Amino acid sequence: MIKKQHWETVYQTKATDDVSWFQKRPALSLNLIEATGVGKDAGVIDVGGGASVLVDFLLDAGFAKPAVLDISAAALACARKRLGVRAGLVEWFEADVTEFYPPRRFHLWHDRALFHFLTHKDDRQKYVETLRRTLTPDGHVIIATFAVDGPVKCSGLDVVRYDAPAIRAALGEEFRLLEQVDETHITPWNTEQKFSYFRFVRNG
Repeated sequence: MIKKQHWETVYQTKATDDVSWFQKRPALSLNLIEATGVGKDAGVIDVGGGASVLVDFLLDAGFAKPAVLDISAAALACARKRLGVRAGLVEWFEADVTEFYPPRRFHLWHDRALFHFLTHKDDRQKYVETLRRTLTPDGHVIIATFAVDGPVKCSGLDVVRYDAPAIRAALGEEFRLLEQVDETHITPWNTEQKFSYFRFVRNG
């Protein structure tokens, strides 16, 4: 409940473009999604998507019934309001990722800046368990975290920074790392945050 209260407060008190992780266009995520080669009818879930505009771009690209998972009802409400009538084309899940049981499986799991908030080993293990029950046997995974030279905190919370060996160890041998792409994210206040994006495929 403490985690949920934190994120509800963030999205109830800040504009969606007044948070450090805001992107007008999630270009790198879109490029990596394209690189997976998944079809437009493939199930795509944005984990920790909150009020992110990624789902808008997925709809624009013709993806059928993308899904957004977030712990914050307020964040999801922001995204629904922004999308208007198109919100009905999206599956919305209000849940903690460590406790999520999906109604169906998805071909692509996208997570930008959720995993690095899991500072306890038990929560990371639960995350991977959710990933396993959510993803198809040959599914794709894109996870973006703060890089090893990135911030040590975000939104007042501690984070865990990752390089390729660390995130491979966290996910386990069931997931094969295909590429790592580093990004310097510029916040709305023109400060830099170093991110690393990791693209995996599940060894079906």
